Amino acid sequence: MIQYLIRRVLTLVPTLLLISFVIFAVLDLSPSDPVGNLPLTIPPEIREQIRESLGANDPFLIKYVKWLQQFLIAEPLNFIEKMTGATFPGSEDRLRIVSWQTRSPIIDLVAERIPQTLWVVGTAYIIAILIAVPVGVLSAYKQYSIFDQVGTFLSMLGYSVPTFFTGLMFIIIFSVQLRWFPSVYDTTHKITDFSSFMLQLRQIFMPVVVLSLFFTAQISRFTRSAMLENLNQDYVRTARSKGLNERRVVMGHALRNSLIPVVTLVALGIPQIFQGAIITEQIFRVNGLGQLLILAIQGGDLPTVQTLTFIFAILIVLFNLVADVLYAVLDPRIAYN
Repeated sequence: MIQYLIRRVLTLVPTLLLISFVIFAVLDLSPSDPVGNLPLTIPPEIREQIRESLGANDPFLIKYVKWLQQFLIAEPLNFIEKMTGATFPGSEDRLRIVSWQTRSPIIDLVAERIPQTLWVVGTAYIIAILIAVPVGVLSAYKQYSIFDQVGTFLSMLGYSVPTFFTGLMFIIIFSVQLRWFPSVYDTTHKITDFSSFMLQLRQIFMPVVVLSLFFTAQISRFTRSAMLENLNQDYVRTARSKGLNERRVVMGHALRNSLIPVVTLVALGIPQIFQGAIITEQIFRVNGLGQLLILAIQGGDLPTVQTLTFIFAILIVLFNLVADVLYAVLDPRIAYN
């Protein structure tokens, strides 16, 4: 296992470098201008100076190397300094990846918005897993029962109806008509006592439920399909013929093997938590990473789009590795040599 991990980590480096090059090259071809949103009254020579200061006029390879160096060296050092209070040599001269829109370091913008995204999308994903896996297992075990038919109908409904529709319906019903929950997420709200904590729960209720419906539908259908396939396998019939308890047969044998494809789905879905639910965050005005990406795309903010996209790519690659490791934990037959 250790040798396998070492080989995988070594292959991650060229893979991520290739991904970073493709992301940077594709986005660099877009006709974005760092001074495109500035007032027209600014003289052309001042605009050119701004482009030079931001490095927009540098050759492609120089821009890519600078961006990669800032992403891999400068920003991690700045993050460590911010978290620990330590100071590394050359901190004052260290260049950072700066947003064209706000002229602020992009990593600082990401750090400010991650808590909002984790509150909403992270909570929804955890709730979805806790609900979807038991529902999928029980639906497969009681195939064609009332529970299975109702679960299948609700899963298909939750997966097929887009989140922008369910979000608007929740706002109309629970916010406009019943006035139970706020329709806009207050990103400036801080939890200081029990009442502020309850207010936080009230304002995240609707976006969390909307996302949970979508995630639960997807994971439960996948779990049901995997369980149905394993419940009809020979090893399950053999376990039952040996007189094993039905609970042990289902939970200890069928479910454990069924979780292998489910783990892949869940692990590859975790980066979505950090990416943010772009549509849902727009509907409920959640100031998360999804909204940051949308604003950067709309404003032609290439450094922000490049940095966020590469961060999401790193998360996908890392959690793909985590899923491979969990395979061996769930199924002893899988051995990495």
